[in-house]
Amino acid sequence: MEKLLLVREGFLEAFRHWGNLILKKHFRAFSWFCFALWVLTLYAFLFGVTRGFAL
Repeated sequence: MEKLLLVREGFLEAFRHWGNLILKKHFRAFSWFCFALWVLTLYAFLFGVTRGFAL
């Protein structure tokens, strides 16, 4: 538990000084882009499974 709290504290310290609005916007856009790619991958996997594609 102590190690988890140390990691959490490290992340909080690393992202605490992100005051730049442009950086925040780019990070948010990149997060949405990654989420969209993840959804596309999940869709392709489920499409292949339902159509009988051999894994």
